[in-house]
Amino acid sequence: MVDRLLEDDLLGVHFAVNVSIATAITWVTLRAVSDLNPIWAIASMIASSDPVWLQAKRTFRGRILNATIGCVVGLLFLLLGGPQEWMMPVALGLTVLLSTYVVRITVMWRQAPITAAIVIASGVTHHSKIWGIEHGLHKVAEVIFGCLVGIGVSWMMSRVWPIAPPKAKA
Repeated sequence: MVDRLLEDDLLGVHFAVNVSIATAITWVTLRAVSDLNPIWAIASMIASSDPVWLQAKRTFRGRILNATIGCVVGLLFLLLGGPQEWMMPVALGLTVLLSTYVVRITVMWRQAPITAAIVIASGVTHHSKIWGIEHGLHKVAEVIFGCLVGIGVSWMMSRVWPIAPPKAKA
């Protein structure tokens, strides 16, 4: 019991250190290159971080692939249909189907429709195809940057402070 408690506590401490380091890197870097609030990048960094390297790698792969699918679908809908509100449910439904039945990576599969929504909503809220494309791509770039920082810090910490994957519960 005590061994399990210490293992869980160290796992939590390990994750807290990962997230703290990655947050500092993300915040400082994005604030240095722009005056934007880097919340999208930080949220993505947290979602891509894990104290167990193999899990971080799986999450990163799923998140990047699904974000790419969502971005492509969102951009196609904006380019072909313009910033129309009716496109959102159709595009998100199509994105879920592509993520589920074509990509077939269930880790972070919700990222695909989230990313499509970010891109399309950018155009719809400003009634501008160009604004939507520009703003949507910018947000997707922030998401990808956050993912890269999260996986980078997870990898670095796995080398500096290795931790065994959690044991399966009996």
